[in-house]
Amino acid sequence: MAIKVNEENLEFHLFNDKVSYIFRVLEKSHQLEHLYYGKSIKHRDSYDHLIEREVRPSCNLYEGDHTSSFEHIKQEYPSYGTTDYRYPSHMITNEIGSSITNFTYQSYRIIEGKPSLNGLPSTYVDDVSEADTLEITLFDHILKCTLLLSYSIYTYRPVICRHAQFVNQSQTNIQLNRAMSTSIDFPDNNYEMTYLSGAWARETHVEKQPLTKGIQSIYSSRGASSHIYNPFLALKRPHTTEHIGEVYGFSLVYSGNFLGQVEVDTYQATRITMGINPFQFTWDLKPNESFQTPECVMVYSDTGVNGMSQTFHDLYRQRLVRGFWRDRVRPILINNWEATYFDFDEEKILTIAKAAKEVGIELFVLDDGWFGERNDDTSSLGDWFVNQKKLPNGISGLSKKITDLGMQFGLWFEPEMVCTDTDIFKRHPEWVIQTPNRTASHGRNQFILDFGRTEVVDYIFKMMDDILSTSNISYIKWDMNRYITEPYSTNLHVDQQGEVFHRYILGVYNLYEQLIEKYPHILFESCAGGGARFDPGMLYYAPQTWASDDTDAVERLKIQYGSSMVYPLNSIGSHVSDVPNHQVGRITPIASRANVAFFGTFGYELDITNINEEEKRCISEQVSFYKAKRELIRSGTFFRLLNPFESNEVSWMVVAADQSEAIIGYYKVLSKPNDHYYRIQLKGLDPNQKYVIEERQTTHYGDELMNVGIILAENYTDRANEFWSKKKEGDFSSKLFVLKAIND
Repeated sequence: MAIKVNEENLEFHLFNDKVSYIFRVLEKSHQLEHLYYGKSIKHRDSYDHLIEREVRPSCNLYEGDHTSSFEHIKQEYPSYGTTDYRYPSHMITNEIGSSITNFTYQSYRIIEGKPSLNGLPSTYVDDVSEADTLEITLFDHILKCTLLLSYSIYTYRPVICRHAQFVNQSQTNIQLNRAMSTSIDFPDNNYEMTYLSGAWARETHVEKQPLTKGIQSIYSSRGASSHIYNPFLALKRPHTTEHIGEVYGFSLVYSGNFLGQVEVDTYQATRITMGINPFQFTWDLKPNESFQTPECVMVYSDTGVNGMSQTFHDLYRQRLVRGFWRDRVRPILINNWEATYFDFDEEKILTIAKAAKEVGIELFVLDDGWFGERNDDTSSLGDWFVNQKKLPNGISGLSKKITDLGMQFGLWFEPEMVCTDTDIFKRHPEWVIQTPNRTASHGRNQFILDFGRTEVVDYIFKMMDDILSTSNISYIKWDMNRYITEPYSTNLHVDQQGEVFHRYILGVYNLYEQLIEKYPHILFESCAGGGARFDPGMLYYAPQTWASDDTDAVERLKIQYGSSMVYPLNSIGSHVSDVPNHQVGRITPIASRANVAFFGTFGYELDITNINEEEKRCISEQVSFYKAKRELIRSGTFFRLLNPFESNEVSWMVVAADQSEAIIGYYKVLSKPNDHYYRIQLKGLDPNQKYVIEERQTTHYGDELMNVGIILAENYTDRANEFWSKKKEGDFSSKLFVLKAIND
């Protein structure tokens, strides 16, 4: 891995054995021209031969120079208004109302390692040898503003991380209206755009579309990354599959409003930008102040979409998630929400916990309803005082009783929200995000605290700290059940109201940071009505995310398949719930529910005291299986095999790093009469290694399993009567195969 600089031509080449990224300083304008991003190429002294300039009808910067139009030059961090009419990476308004900028090259420096971002989540390194960072300094002499562009390349990963920082060195305020984290101009548009879309209870569905001229985008303007779009998109060649072909992935390490935009111009050049959504965003940048954009992680793969995903998985699991839980398996939990909703008392909770302990479950999580007068969703959020009627011994007493059983104890909070009947709302109505003289819209009967105010964050920290410091709590489920409306802060000047959304999410990060610093051993799981804030920014603080409030096994096939585009298995909250399912009413076998949930953090959402002995036996076996395999699921390499968006059959697998073991999940949604034969072709095995399929006690070489596959049909030669008398699997069936390497 290296960052090479041609001092004479001011060319910059970031590369390792997997990826290259090349740009240069333009001779006349001293702005930055992008030359190449893709598969690694050999370094050479000059890349002048990659410059493309032909005379085209356009406006040009310099008189007599007919090839100086930025409309036809691929750029690194483009502006608008000086011959480029495409959407820019940044926009700044000065004191006279002009938004023209001219950031010209000043200098560069190379930093060993990867510096952290102040107040923002980002990927990191454990040792400086893992990455190098190139920082380019540009300056606008009229604005007296410095622009720092940062590029970090990992040594052994096809990963480049980008962000930008603006520093106002003038004596007057300037206003940022757009500040994207990355911008790249590709030379052609022969790509399909892949992204994750959905809604509550059907998050992260995989969508793809060919690029067309004009704008195509994903975004959020809701105050969270949202159920609607995930802050991820990929550009892949039309022939690229899961395992073959080129793909570029872009993932924003941010949890608020975002924009991922692809623009194809009339010459078929493609510009991709990603960062904070410029809609409803401004930032009043005062003299000597700076503004830092979030980080965009860019992944290149020439081994298909699955190759891209595996890079994201390894990076986010090892160098985004941090702290005590990064390299540890997660406890198997049971959550009381779908078992009791708001209707519980200490006796009911202890009964569930004792039954869960009997089958080997390790962590009991008390969900919503333990505080204030919270008997439904109309009250008490913000008054984090224990409801003594339900829990006469408080959280401290309940947590002690559960930990005395030999279990861990977890607790639900929704710290960003408030109801109007609470003490905090009555004393501080100005702490709520709402616009004066306008209706304040409610969501789920609740309103949003202004986390852009330090005193609000400190107040909520104190209330949570009072509970945590007096109880045995090892897990927090942090929920957020509505989006921001009427964005306005009484704490900000009229010129700063465009800062509300960004300041809000910075406050959320701040509260997380305070809690993690004081309670480093607590496992946080983020939740936002399910997957409305399943993003890399959250993973920096909470190592796992509740992927969806929809716990139906069939729906989860799509949700978890889509989540795996970017996020590692041990970040995907996945549980077995009761049937008929509470979201869709579907009845699925308990084995299938577990076989889906195994490929995640694993747990239960049901009343374990209200099931029969056979189901308890199944749960006990499931818990034992997951305990035996969770390190493999946590650290293994994940392969998607059959796509639920394209097939009635779904399959995926996880393979140990040393290829000594693998687990394959196979799911058939609907049963079919007189169906064809099925095989699953596996991936990632050692072709020369012999494996035993434990469920069948048959042996196969890795090359056979990958090329022929696991044959799902049986051989009924001379056993026709047995075939006709066997029990039909029915709808929503599944199979799990465990492979173990053996010696001859």
